[in-house]
Amino acid sequence: MKLDVIKLDGGKAGSIDLDEALFGLEPRADILHRVVRWQRARAQAGTHSTLGKSDVSYSTKKIYRQKGTGGARHGSKKAPIFRHGGVYKGPQPRSHAHDLPKKFRALGLRHALSAKAKAGELVILDAATLADAKTAQLAKMKSELGWKRVLIIDGAAVDANFALAARNLEGVDVLPTIGANVYDILKRDTLVITKAGIEALEARLK
Repeated sequence: MKLDVIKLDGGKAGSIDLDEALFGLEPRADILHRVVRWQRARAQAGTHSTLGKSDVSYSTKKIYRQKGTGGARHGSKKAPIFRHGGVYKGPQPRSHAHDLPKKFRALGLRHALSAKAKAGELVILDAATLADAKTAQLAKMKSELGWKRVLIIDGAAVDANFALAARNLEGVDVLPTIGANVYDILKRDTLVITKAGIEALEARLK
């Protein structure tokens, strides 16, 4: 697969051959779905908590005698059926993470890259570098290129000036290659990868 390479100012910078094994697959929604679920489950805080019968602050004294009242038998007022009583089998703090094989996660990333390429939402950038960390300058370039919600994937490291300029820009995310993931790729309308990012991704996913 051949794609044009552009510069940040919109000018052309030649073309590049993309690996079909990364960008030429037929995207499968079931694979993408499983990887995104795995990512979101790992990100879930899991801090939900409720007070059980043994946790609520109440007297354990029997609330009335066992027989002769005409009512149901009761002991502690901590029982779940009473107001302010403990919650029965309520949520407790836990991890929602589940396992997903490393090879399957890599496959999901390949399908995410292929999905963007097939949809025409993949842009190859010559280099994501700026002489000065100016947000206004990058915002103007973004507007001229027609990018709205964009993820930019660079090589092993992101240019410091570019990262600073993009940090306060709405709708722009910048990641090094090691941070490339299915959820962030699918979440944004446009995927921009630098030439260094392409090389690093090919090395990572080979």
